[in-house]
Amino acid sequence: MYGWMQRCVVLDIEGTTTPISFVTDVLFPYARKNVREHLTETYHTPQTQADIALLRAQVDQDLLLADQVPGAAVPLPPPDSAVDQIIDALVANVEAMIDADRKVAALKQLQGRIWRRGFDSGEIKGVVYDDVPPALAEWHGATGGLIKTYIYSSGSREAQRLIFGNTTPYGDLRKYLSAFFDTNVGGKRDSGSYYEIWQSLGVDRPSQILFLTDVYQEATAAKDAGLEVLISIRPGNAPLPKNHGFQTITSFAQIST
Repeated sequence: MYGWMQRCVVLDIEGTTTPISFVTDVLFPYARKNVREHLTETYHTPQTQADIALLRAQVDQDLLLADQVPGAAVPLPPPDSAVDQIIDALVANVEAMIDADRKVAALKQLQGRIWRRGFDSGEIKGVVYDDVPPALAEWHGATGGLIKTYIYSSGSREAQRLIFGNTTPYGDLRKYLSAFFDTNVGGKRDSGSYYEIWQSLGVDRPSQILFLTDVYQEATAAKDAGLEVLISIRPGNAPLPKNHGFQTITSFAQIST
């Protein structure tokens, strides 16, 4: 078992706490299927208008960098255009971003809003590996609260809270989680993001934080920022480079407190 003396543990979601297939086969298709209905029904609300403004800014940026951005960006009509025309262009861009698995805040924020409809209706239930809830409970309880657990994902904080707040069959796991971080702190492959997280957690040294991820580039960025790192090996995860140099686990049960 991997023993550690850290005061904080930061968890990736996809491929670490949750199967990649849940994201690719459930969440992404649901957002793609329901984006038009969501935008149409909520178009005039302040929240959706803010989401559209964020998407508009992202699309404008993508058009300037069209040769470097995966998926073709469709120009958005001016804000005073017919609503149907704007929604058509928004849907085309959102679908292209989903298909390209873009990690941009504009997409992730909108996806979180759409997924809320699915969670609220019971169409979607959060999925975590069976070894995750007992580990969260142990870190939360057995250590007298000395170990705090956090989530850091490219998905919005709203989406993260939905996943962990509505799991089957484990119910609401948010009671074990102290906070949620998304890419507003920075990209997950940028070491500066992990520096920002360290600054937010109130520990003296970055080495007092253990980060778990399935992605080699994220592991490298966190290590460069001084965090301790474990790589999660789960069914369906992408293969790691040879001689990657990180300790690996296949279950949270391998981590002892």
